[in-house]
Amino acid sequence: MNLLRDGPDDAAASIVLAHGAGAPMDSRFMNDFGKALGERGLRVIRFEFAYMAARRTGEGRKPPPRAERVMGEYRDLVESLDLGSDGGRPLFIGGKSMGGRVASMVADELFAAKKIAGLVCLGYPFHPPGQPAKLRTAHLETLSAPALICQGTRDPFGTRGEVAGFALSKEISFHWLEDGDHDFRPRRESGRTAKQNLNDAADAVGDWVEERLAEVAL
Repeated sequence: MNLLRDGPDDAAASIVLAHGAGAPMDSRFMNDFGKALGERGLRVIRFEFAYMAARRTGEGRKPPPRAERVMGEYRDLVESLDLGSDGGRPLFIGGKSMGGRVASMVADELFAAKKIAGLVCLGYPFHPPGQPAKLRTAHLETLSAPALICQGTRDPFGTRGEVAGFALSKEISFHWLEDGDHDFRPRRESGRTAKQNLNDAADAVGDWVEERLAEVAL
């Protein structure tokens, strides 16, 4: 499996980030966010699910599978890191949109096995756009792994107003990106920029990981 890495080799923690449903691990968002977290002292490891990797080899444009079908790929990646050069430091998992959702679906078992220290989701797809009744939150109601969700306040996959009404685990913390869409991009009239929101999110992840490391050290 091909991996992309950002950040220092001697980082205090590593974080695995999986891509969203329609964009690869080296999309602009993933590149920018990986770089931003690396600049904040985290070791970032990006990977692709098999369907996305196949698009690079001329095997055709395979559609994204159901999230449940790629859970095993995420578990396998974590197991390979436990045995490889990225072992030996606290590991967090997460991803963009679908990647974060898949990570959230394997987080509790990996946390219980002490393989990860927490979960980070970047733009969680709470429901398909325009279909608020099709919630993807059942497993989030009982999540036991510490989690941070960074979400744009007007994300069509789950706005701040919508999320406030969900019954979610107390282990989940939120960081809201003002006027951000699914990629955290604000509208021009908001007075904010996409770079500001991305850096805001990266700061939040860096601070949250640091807090989790301090708890583990107690």
